[in-house]
Amino acid sequence: MNIIDRYIFKKYMSTFIFTVAIFIVVIVIFDVSEKLDDFLKNKASFSDVLFRYYALGSVPFFLNMLTPLINFIAVIFFTSKMADQTEIVPILSGGMSFNRMLRPYMIGAFLIFAFTLISNLWILPATNRIKVNFENVYVKPHKVSHNTASTHMQIDSATYVYIDNFDTRLSIGYNFVLEKFDGLELKEKLMADRVVWDSTTNKWRIENYTNRIIDGLKEKMEKGDRRDTTLDMRPRDFEVYENVFTAMTTKELNERIRKEEIRGTGMMTDLLLERYRRWVTPFAAFILTLMGVALSSKKVRGGIGLSLGIGIGLSFTYLVLNQFTTMFSLKAGFPPLLAVLTPSIIFLVLALVLLKKAPK
Repeated sequence: MNIIDRYIFKKYMSTFIFTVAIFIVVIVIFDVSEKLDDFLKNKASFSDVLFRYYALGSVPFFLNMLTPLINFIAVIFFTSKMADQTEIVPILSGGMSFNRMLRPYMIGAFLIFAFTLISNLWILPATNRIKVNFENVYVKPHKVSHNTASTHMQIDSATYVYIDNFDTRLSIGYNFVLEKFDGLELKEKLMADRVVWDSTTNKWRIENYTNRIIDGLKEKMEKGDRRDTTLDMRPRDFEVYENVFTAMTTKELNERIRKEEIRGTGMMTDLLLERYRRWVTPFAAFILTLMGVALSSKKVRGGIGLSLGIGIGLSFTYLVLNQFTTMFSLKAGFPPLLAVLTPSIIFLVLALVLLKKAPK
């Protein structure tokens, strides 16, 4: 990078970091004021709230969620200031093309893209797990369901499971039914009062069971008090608390999607939205950076206020559009991949149009 590149890059990174710091402080203050009663009522210690919930949990979550908005505002802010101080005109008049001037912006955007991608795939699942576990104990314990009712699950091509009620705290299922088929023909039906997960052996213990084995016109009944068996399901498959998928590692998420393709428990859309979001969201760094430069590189009457106002409005429009397409996918059957891609595609087209009209 030459001197101008370093100058722009330094302004980009310093403004971005400064904007991040301001947003995080403001968000934490508002979040504390909203949840202070819950912290006090559920007796959360000050150290747990400060270090465990905010430092290790909420701050990374908020930072990841708001990075596109913060990046966009930072680019508009310092580029508008450069244009207002008549710094961009000499750069372009000195022989540097507009596209060449974008190089330090793209380097900065790449660093933000790489940081966001690494966070999405490896860091955020761990921090989200800390955040979700803390909230389920100290913020909204009354909203956590420890019992799932009437769960139907296909665990392989021929085996189906039904559990009337599953307690995720004790890892115990009640009124358990397991059916095995050969095509459309029922071959075995096992019914039990309880099924218990044994974490030491990684097996299920079936208690007080009756097993009906069908071989053509012949049937055989087996009864017993206890039977250990291996099934392709785990207690975490029954977890239903809020944001459970955001707390999964990428490997766990992919494994859950693979199982969901067989089981069909109705969670596939949520799973696919989470997986696609982790990969697609980081590309917003490039799109919003291009749009920000195109919007703010021209000197306008009235200073940087107009450009900054437009930028903030577009940032919130991007977040709202993301939420809209997500809900449209969850409630109306819109394909998850398109739901995640649509906001980025719309803003990419808008960014290209603005770039074409930007002063050269």
